[in-house]
Amino acid sequence: MEKREELYAGKAKSVFTTDDPDYLVLHFRDDTSAFDGKKKEQLARKGQVNNRFNAFIMEKLKAAGVPTHFERLLNDREALVKKLDMIPVECVVRNISAGSLCRRLGVEEGLTLTPSTFELFLKNDAQGDPMINESLAETFGWATPEQLAQMKTLTYQVNDVLKQLFLDGGMLLVDYKLEFGVFKGEIVLGDEFSPDGCRLWDSETREKMDKDRFRQGLGGVIEAYEEVGRRLGIEFD
Repeated sequence: MEKREELYAGKAKSVFTTDDPDYLVLHFRDDTSAFDGKKKEQLARKGQVNNRFNAFIMEKLKAAGVPTHFERLLNDREALVKKLDMIPVECVVRNISAGSLCRRLGVEEGLTLTPSTFELFLKNDAQGDPMINESLAETFGWATPEQLAQMKTLTYQVNDVLKQLFLDGGMLLVDYKLEFGVFKGEIVLGDEFSPDGCRLWDSETREKMDKDRFRQGLGGVIEAYEEVGRRLGIEFD
């Protein structure tokens, strides 16, 4: 597979075309940002850690029957993925109250949410990724009712798999966001899964082991990511 020109550069990853129109190269950078890009930093090893972490999680989801865009690792920082027609709607599941949910509703952090909540957000940096609902997504053509239903089903399936996986490693999966796209008519998970895009707490101490360490200036960001990986059995070079 030949890597070609850069197609897109996001906040922490770059996407490159290949000689096969159905596949792309996903490059994980060391860039880290928060608060809509207002806080930025380079964290050594972050690209390698998230690339390896994501590959491990994608393989677990694939084994559980979740269709993903991930094909295989290419090197320390890159993975081969399917080229999807992305749906501009983020799916968020919350198992424990934290972050924007607490600010929005005035609830305390750390409440177990039963049942887990499911929310939709429009993928639009300029508008701050506003919260939306199924009706808005359908009216404005961002997603069809059938697509939304499948995205919700898959998001909860991911939750079932990963909540237990992290719990077995002594961690709580607090919340996370997922993006989906269409590949040859099928709804496919088209996102990475790493401590950048979810919240993870130690199940005993509730110490934060995710990107909140960067947001809140707690330090030890990559060390925490690596500890999460080690608890899951991931080997980092």
